[in-house]
Amino acid sequence: MNLTDMHKFHIPVMGLSFTIDSPIKVARFGIDSVISIIQDKLIETTRRHYYQTWGKKFGLTYEVISDKSTDYRARRITDYLNLVNKIVGYQVEEMRQGEFGSGSDLNKYFEMLPDSNPLREIYFEMQETQNDAKKAEMAEFLKSKIKAGRIDVNIMTKLDRPSDKEDLENNTEALSALRGYAKSDLTNSSIIFSAGMNPNLFSYIEEFDCFKANAENRFQKNIVVKVSDYRSALVQGKFLAKKGIWVSEFRIESGLNCGGHAFATAGFLIGPILEDFKNNKASLIEDMFDLYKKANEEKGEPISDQIPKLKITVQGGIGTYEEAHFLEQYYKVDGTGWGSPFLMVPEATTVDDETLDVLGRANENDVILSKNSPLGVRFNYLKGTSSEREKLARIDSGKPGSPCTEKHLALNTEFTQEPICTASKKYQKLKMKHLKSLNLPQLQFDKAVEEMQTVECLCVGLSNSVPRNYNVPFVKGLTNVTICPGPNIAYFNKRATLKEMVDHIYGRADIIKNGQRPHMFVKELGLYVDYFKEQLTSVTETLSTKEKRTHTKFYKQIIEGVAYYRGMADQIVEKSDDMKAAFLNALNHMEDQLDRLFEAFCMEPAVKFEQ
Repeated sequence: MNLTDMHKFHIPVMGLSFTIDSPIKVARFGIDSVISIIQDKLIETTRRHYYQTWGKKFGLTYEVISDKSTDYRARRITDYLNLVNKIVGYQVEEMRQGEFGSGSDLNKYFEMLPDSNPLREIYFEMQETQNDAKKAEMAEFLKSKIKAGRIDVNIMTKLDRPSDKEDLENNTEALSALRGYAKSDLTNSSIIFSAGMNPNLFSYIEEFDCFKANAENRFQKNIVVKVSDYRSALVQGKFLAKKGIWVSEFRIESGLNCGGHAFATAGFLIGPILEDFKNNKASLIEDMFDLYKKANEEKGEPISDQIPKLKITVQGGIGTYEEAHFLEQYYKVDGTGWGSPFLMVPEATTVDDETLDVLGRANENDVILSKNSPLGVRFNYLKGTSSEREKLARIDSGKPGSPCTEKHLALNTEFTQEPICTASKKYQKLKMKHLKSLNLPQLQFDKAVEEMQTVECLCVGLSNSVPRNYNVPFVKGLTNVTICPGPNIAYFNKRATLKEMVDHIYGRADIIKNGQRPHMFVKELGLYVDYFKEQLTSVTETLSTKEKRTHTKFYKQIIEGVAYYRGMADQIVEKSDDMKAAFLNALNHMEDQLDRLFEAFCMEPAVKFEQ
């Protein structure tokens, strides 16, 4: 194992606030985590909090970075990341200067390492050693090997609204966030790009030397691209390589079995997707490197003939040690992401008590693939939150819609010249007037109104756990919280300590009380079956020939995935014959559902295919 990566998992970005300070909580234990840097007002609020609680240790005081100052978004991000880096560095040095003892951070650091890490074995050997001199020598050796986890950041590439406060070049939200990260003093860090390509943003990477390889063929700051399938990785990897930019990691995420915004594939399931990466990784690297080397030579920046490292990691719905171990052993992934389970770990994420209670009570029916996002992208969403209650109360009072204070998702120009948010009061008032003018049949009108009113403010709702937890001011007095876990949260129903969760990940403990949790492959398949049903049953008229072709292709792709899982059952489920039988029965049941849906909506005598 590469000891620069102390753990086999990372904590992905969650919402806006839920991992905003996770590195301060977990990086000293060698755990990587990801901060969202797109919401600069949240960054500024959190920055102020940590200057007030940590500034004295460094002789620093908080100074406001006003939104009337030049390049304020980038400067807020840079300064916050520098502060987080300083705090983590202080924490690690404090551990190195401390002593081993029951319950200490030093003990927790080595006890939480995976069993395969030799440092963990040395730690337990030290604990058993009776020779004081030998014990002291081993303790100093272990302290010298402590490494902090990475402080990574995330930009959702589609959130790239031009600034309405400054007339600066390269001053869209995504570009200024990238600039803020690039100018920070983080090293051995990564920026994760999610939600697809943004050519303007990707091109801007070329402006910063921190993303270029050094003499040792390493990068001060790495590029990570989140993808849902192999084709997406190939397209984006080659696009960046042609600009002389190396992708150090492709982070594969399940299209539907994930938290936050969900991007359904065209029927491709996570198992076959990982098989594609496993079989084609070598050719992907070769294709990328040829373009990468040529681009740099054309720039007059010759590079080493040694190909930089490319990691493949996966996240979305992973819930047991057995699942993670299979992904690592069979698909040879370099790590796994565990998101939603960590929402139940206050030592790792920032979730307020009220929302933690809602999460703890959540069952399979409480996490829905909603249309709540103003982006028009499907959104995994937890029902029963304070934000949902507030939204329903506004609808009941005849005043639907939210105040639009942040405008990060103000992208709609359906009724206005200036973009507005579809969750806003202004948009919903205009939309209602428009719908009434159409004289639609009552059922169609009611459905359109319901869909319009479903949309919810995310900028504030996904940020509010910070003011709730740290007693800092709310935006415009808006206090309610939206949270967007993946379906996996239904099986993690109690708060856990960091050590309990890490021991669960490595198979040293089991904190899932619901014995009915399906395998992650089965769960994702079920989500795609439900999605397929929704797509077919939501139509108001007979499917066109083109729509039938699209749905037929989707159906066939899922059926191929089911056949793949059936053929892999002995390797996927090794624990017991009963579990294997349950796995196969679930596949058969869902295949039957798919067949019935296809036959009812898409089958015609002329449509023939092989199953």
